Amino acid sequence: MAELARPLLRAAGASYLASCALGTGVATGVLRTGRARWVHHALYVATSTLTVAALAATGRERVRAGWWLLPVVVPLAVVPYAGTRSWRHVAVAASAAPFYAAALAADRE
Repeated sequence: MAELARPLLRAAGASYLASCALGTGVATGVLRTGRARWVHHALYVATSTLTVAALAATGRERVRAGWWLLPVVVPLAVVPYAGTRSWRHVAVAASAAPFYAAALAADRE
């Protein structure tokens, strides 16, 4: 894989995983963010930014894993409007997981 696409792809996947882990922890009561709810929002912004950067790099470097990452744009665009603390928010956010996984798996080839 090309030199810039791989680290960006992995960083986007790691950021998505961290955001999901934090969201799940808060939703289940295992974690309490209190006034630091902004951390989850910052992870969302980081995930979105890294994903767009990874898509740009995979497109520029003609890396196949980018095709698997492309569908993630839809849930990332919709999740802020899916409500907070609702099943819709969780469902929309989780719908990106298979595509992050597929892009990371394609990265290994």
